[in-house]
Amino acid sequence: MSANSRMSLAVHILTWLAYDRRGTDNEVATSQRIAGSVDTNPVVIRRCLGQLKDAGLVTVIRGRGGGWSLARAAADITLLDVYRSLPDEPVFGMHASTPDAGCDVGAGIQSALADVYQEATDALCRSLRETTVADMLCKTMAAHAATARAH
Repeated sequence: MSANSRMSLAVHILTWLAYDRRGTDNEVATSQRIAGSVDTNPVVIRRCLGQLKDAGLVTVIRGRGGGWSLARAAADITLLDVYRSLPDEPVFGMHASTPDAGCDVGAGIQSALADVYQEATDALCRSLRETTVADMLCKTMAAHAATARAH
């Protein structure tokens, strides 16, 4: 089993865009430049940017000299906005196969898990609402500075 990394990718992209446009409202970035930071193919970046654009988090300028930029200030984009921009997938999934309804545990486990998982998802959403892309840029730069000092 692997974790879903779409959220991490989207936050990375938005944080990079916030970093790239510091000091000016006119800077745009290409998927090629963003892909360099993420160390992935620009097609992967464009796919994610498309979802972020559909959610109103980024804008695109097409043509020569064009690229991507944040649709609003980084301080006005919460991680909950990012989470909601991604395909609607539960944080936790149920069993791949239906449990045995003849088993006392199997008959009730999914209902019990659904309640717990909903509470956990609600708590996650509350936490994501409190963190912005600007916060992530600050935390990222602090982590980078700490790593640089350690070397």
